[in-house]
Amino acid sequence: MTTRLQAALDDVHHAGIPGVIAAVRDGDRTWSGASGVADLATGRPVTADMRHRVGSVTKTFTAAAVLLQVEQGRIRLDAPIGDYLPELVPGERGRRITVRMLLNNTSGIPDYLTYAFPSLQGFPARLDVSTRSLDDNRFRTFRPAELIEMGLSAPPVGEPGGPTGVYSNVNWLLLGELLERVTGMPAEECITRSVIDRAGLRHTGFPKGTEVEGPHSRLYEAFYGLIDPPRDYSVYDMSWVGVAAALVSTMADLNRFYARLLAGEIVSPASLAEMQRTIPATALDGSPIQYGLGLHRVDLGGAVFWGHDGTVWGSGTMSLTSADGERQMSVSVNLIRWNRPDASGRPQPHPIDGAMKALYQRALCGGDLRGHAGDPAGATV
Repeated sequence: MTTRLQAALDDVHHAGIPGVIAAVRDGDRTWSGASGVADLATGRPVTADMRHRVGSVTKTFTAAAVLLQVEQGRIRLDAPIGDYLPELVPGERGRRITVRMLLNNTSGIPDYLTYAFPSLQGFPARLDVSTRSLDDNRFRTFRPAELIEMGLSAPPVGEPGGPTGVYSNVNWLLLGELLERVTGMPAEECITRSVIDRAGLRHTGFPKGTEVEGPHSRLYEAFYGLIDPPRDYSVYDMSWVGVAAALVSTMADLNRFYARLLAGEIVSPASLAEMQRTIPATALDGSPIQYGLGLHRVDLGGAVFWGHDGTVWGSGTMSLTSADGERQMSVSVNLIRWNRPDASGRPQPHPIDGAMKALYQRALCGGDLRGHAGDPAGATV
């Protein structure tokens, strides 16, 4: 297993990713590896124990914290969010949108990305946009209510409780405000106490400033070729995603978390069953996903896997665990959105895509797959 996994990691690096790290478990066998560099300027190598911004993998942690409050009777899954946060979601919307709809992205509230980063207006339908606002917002501190209002003021993307979901970070910032309202503590503290500490994670947490604490890589954003050469965004104020996607972790910690979650050791079996009730949804990059309450379902080569992927500027992560808990993979890369568009604006295949797919195949099933796990190149945050 070790030699072939290392070769697959090396192939990802040689295809164009500066640095890639992974942790894999197959039954009682575990392996971790790294390939490439953490810093293009100095050549400093990546190591498997580095901490990484894991993007929307954060959502599973936030969902688990909400379900724990449901178990304690402080939150009702099918209660209107307006019952808890009438000042943030007033009127008819507050009465129609439930906590469950926020968790499975069927609220109909659009994402705020192109409003918080106005130079990206038109994305993803148009790729001829400017990335200037990525730099403008590097040290900007957003308030959750500010970002929530951006989403609520935009045209809805669906009716509350519709048959399909549309991925939106607004939902998750509302869930963070909900946690704060019912527990009386900041959402990050609630998630840390009730989920991160419960899972026994020693290298996972929300950033206290603009830098990643501990050993980490620089994070290079290409934004579909509009940033050339890719720019380092490892120093960034992560208030633009908060409890939706700001978490920092290691690959070993992510495997530990999902193993314990899917074994019913974080939330109750009944809560886990709710998390695994999926609906078809559309990710921010337009790709279809099967989404539960903070969990993706991925069908690969006849097997079912659960987990989440995520990106923030410069960073991509994928973490998946088999339904039986026997096979796990967590992978992070320090370059993202590497696909350049053609004349019509459609991102084109890149050798990295094939190398990533081969790595997932080797890590999750030990061979060829009939499906694919997706990749962290998309616009999901």
